[in-house]
Amino acid sequence: MPPIRVLIVDDAVVVRRMVTEVLSGDPAIEVAGTAANGRIGLAKLPQLNPDLVLLDVEMPEMNGLETLAELRKTYPRLPVIMFSTLTQRGAATTLEALSLGANDYVTKPANVGSVSLAIQRVREELIPRIKQLCGVAMPLLPMPAVNIKPPPVRPAAAAPALVQPIELVVIGVSTGGPNALAVVVPALPADLPVPVLIVQHMPPVFTRLLAERLAAQSNVPVKEAKAGVAPQPGQVWLAPGDYHMTVAGRGAARHLETSQGPPENSCRPAVDVLFRSAAVNAGAGCLAVVLTGMGQDGLRGCVAIREAGGQVLAQDEATSVVWGMPGYVAKAGLADQVLPLDRIAPEIVRRVTRGWAAVAARS
Repeated sequence: MPPIRVLIVDDAVVVRRMVTEVLSGDPAIEVAGTAANGRIGLAKLPQLNPDLVLLDVEMPEMNGLETLAELRKTYPRLPVIMFSTLTQRGAATTLEALSLGANDYVTKPANVGSVSLAIQRVREELIPRIKQLCGVAMPLLPMPAVNIKPPPVRPAAAAPALVQPIELVVIGVSTGGPNALAVVVPALPADLPVPVLIVQHMPPVFTRLLAERLAAQSNVPVKEAKAGVAPQPGQVWLAPGDYHMTVAGRGAARHLETSQGPPENSCRPAVDVLFRSAAVNAGAGCLAVVLTGMGQDGLRGCVAIREAGGQVLAQDEATSVVWGMPGYVAKAGLADQVLPLDRIAPEIVRRVTRGWAAVAARS
């Protein structure tokens, strides 16, 4: 298989050199060329015919957003990864770039202490994304043992089983997440009778701006989570960057907790951490949703939720930017349904309202 050809567009000489060094060290990747700004990068596209473009957010002459908009007119399917600074301005521009058609983003290393650590950080975050977006098969990770108890066999004359109402919806998402959430969250009704908790793999600043962006588009309030908050029906809470989010307590005492425990699946926040706590907290009253994302974060959490009697939905491959997280869940047989993105929110609403309608009918 020929190497993946990457065009690096960044105005900083030191960044171009560092990224070139990192990518050239992987035999599966070839640096097809570099450009000091967006205008030069666009001119080089037909000459170099790259498989992927790494695009800086802030550049002179033509910035990342302007370059992306022009690029998409001629190359609608060419994978683009934004290379962003970990600042409010960089985060806001990156989220805008994702909405305009960028496939993913990587933040530039800051305050890592040394050049070698900066190179290591870029290598760990950038190379897997390039390979996933260009269709290179990643090593398969082992599936955890799944022990889902079958429902008890009832006599034919027994009364119909009671429908367990859903108390809590938890969502896990990564690569392609901001755009996926922009489809799912605005489709949730204001009178949704349960809270929704979301883990999106994102650094600090990015998660707060994403919550604000979703809130402006939605009928439900969307906020970045804080420790001690009691999630109410019809509210959406997003795990803050660099903090795990869990749910504790029950009923009126249910509240959110945040921590900086060790990363899981190389992530903090991690989907598995939230899902495990939801399995303990809500049991059969938990509905988990796994959307587009790289890796297998959420897989073990879904095992816990299914073993507790809860339900799981997964996004399908056709509508996922990367069918890693939902793919692992689907292949493990953990998903009650595998659905295209535009059917996820209606199915959440259907499952939630069905349970609560049954409760109302019994009372």
